[in-house]
Amino acid sequence: MRFYCLQLLLLLVATRSAYGQGIPPVNAKEDSTYAVPAGDVRVAYTGSLPAAVNKSYKVNPGPLLASAIMIGYGAATFHVRPLHDLDLSTKHEIREDNAGFHTTIDNYLQYSPIFGVYALNAIGIHGEHNFRDRTIILGMSSLLVCGTVTGLKTLTHRERPDGSATNSFPSGHTATAFMSAEFMRMEYKGVSPWIAVGGYMAATATGVLRMYNNRHWLSDVVAGAGVGILSTQASFWLYPKIQKGFSGKGNNSTMIVPTYDAGTKSAGLSLLYIH
Repeated sequence: MRFYCLQLLLLLVATRSAYGQGIPPVNAKEDSTYAVPAGDVRVAYTGSLPAAVNKSYKVNPGPLLASAIMIGYGAATFHVRPLHDLDLSTKHEIREDNAGFHTTIDNYLQYSPIFGVYALNAIGIHGEHNFRDRTIILGMSSLLVCGTVTGLKTLTHRERPDGSATNSFPSGHTATAFMSAEFMRMEYKGVSPWIAVGGYMAATATGVLRMYNNRHWLSDVVAGAGVGILSTQASFWLYPKIQKGFSGKGNNSTMIVPTYDAGTKSAGLSLLYIH
C-alpha cells in the first residue's frame, strides 16, 4: 500500500502537468514559498474553482448498505467461528486443485477500470465530470482507500494464507479494484450499464485472483470490496461540498495538496484557500 500511495502522488503530478495550461495560475503576489519538512512529499494542484460541480450528488443507500454488509462480514470472521471456518475451507478447496497457481495479472487488473474511464473520455465518450474534476475525485477515493486499508492492516494483524506476513485484512488489491469499478460506474451510469458491468467484472476477477494466489482469505476480499466502494461513494458525496465551500466571486484560488510523509508512512489530503 505504501507503493500504491506513491503511485497516486505521481498520478496527480501528471494531472497537473497535463491540465495546467488551462488553469489560471495563482498570482505571484499570493503564491508565497513555504518550508516543507524533510521526508514530506507534497504534490499541489492549484487553480480557480468553477462556480459549481456539474450537479450535487444524491446519496444512494444501495451501495452504502452493500459496503456496510461486506465490511461487517469481514469483521465478523474474527469472532464468528463458522465464518472463520468458511475462510479455511475456501482456501483448502482452491489450493487442492491449484496448488502451483501463480499470476501477477491482479497487480494490473485492479487499475483497469480507471484506465477505462480515461480511455473512454479520450475517444469522445464522456462521463459525468471533466478531466480535472474526475481526477480530483479519483485522488480523494484513492487516498481514502490507502488510509483505510493501511490502518486496518495495522490494527488487525491477520496472517496471510501463505504465512508470508501479518497484514492480510483487508485486501488492498481488491479495495483498489472495487474503488476503480465504482468510480467507472459513477462516471458512466448515465451512459450505459454495461460499462459498469465491465468494471465490476475486472474488480471481481482481481479479488478471485488474490485468493488463487494464496495471498488473501475470502473475508479479506469481501471486506476490501466494501472499503473500495465506500471510499468512492464518500468522495463523490464530498467533492461537490468542497467545491461549493471554496467557490465564489473574486480572485479566489485553491490548492489541493496530497501529502505523503516518509517518516510516518502516512498519506493525506490538504485543502488550502487563497483569497
